[in-house]
Amino acid sequence: MHLFITSVLSLLFSCCLWELETRIVISTLSVSNGGKWGDWGKKDFCLEGFIEGFALKLPKDQGTRDKVGAIGIRGFCSDSTIVNSSVGTHDGLWTQELSCWYDNLKAFSLRVTEPQGITGDDTAVNNIKFKCSGGMELEGEGPAWGKYGEWSGTCITGEICGIQTKVEKAKFLTDRTELNDVKFFCCK
Repeated sequence: MHLFITSVLSLLFSCCLWELETRIVISTLSVSNGGKWGDWGKKDFCLEGFIEGFALKLPKDQGTRDKVGAIGIRGFCSDSTIVNSSVGTHDGLWTQELSCWYDNLKAFSLRVTEPQGITGDDTAVNNIKFKCSGGMELEGEGPAWGKYGEWSGTCITGEICGIQTKVEKAKFLTDRTELNDVKFFCCK
């Protein structure tokens, strides 16, 4: 019996070890204008460094009916790792990396369309911009739909080291939005 319990506990521990955060999160950066649809994905962290650049996944073909804004976002870390949380399922391409020259990302703002109602076409997050710790601003290549909200706070201690996205899963024959919101995590 003891061997069985030990085996089960060992299996549970080893299968779920990937869920443990390897970084100590000091604070979370968020904005108030994120979209309301979807579910939060897993948190993903740089192994040791901090996020110094990003890329957006944008649709290849918008068609004429259901428009989609951003599909996903990924962060490029100073330790050469790439982090991303959930990414939508719409067919798309990643943009080229935009990065802070020798700095790290410090704060962000989302360009979001407000809910359009029953007859409108919702797109939620369309673009993102960042402030770098050296003062430079970076803006993604997403659509100009909607408007930017206020800037997030900044990391009081440490730098941005992780990401978590909120994505609406594809729906059959209905309006879909893909990327709806994002949070960034500050680590030492």
